[in-house]
Amino acid sequence: MKKKHKVNNPVNPSRMNTLTSAIIVIFILILALQIWLMYGALNNALDGNHGFAWATFIASLFLFISSLFLLKYLPASIKNKENKKSDNQYE
Repeated sequence: MKKKHKVNNPVNPSRMNTLTSAIIVIFILILALQIWLMYGALNNALDGNHGFAWATFIASLFLFISSLFLLKYLPASIKNKENKKSDNQYE
């Protein structure tokens, strides 16, 4: 069996910034879609079309769950990693 080895090289800061920026842009797009769905659902619910309101609720719930899923791909900052390693430097 092959052993999995850890990569000791830290993440390149420019790649980390690019990844973080891309995820933030996706979050903004998801938020804009959810606001658009809420606007459409409220207009249709006030007109008496409750089926569309439930459909947009389900779509908005799916977008919320997908944004929660994206949170795990946000990289931890290098500063936090360094602080965790140097917590006991005075002991």
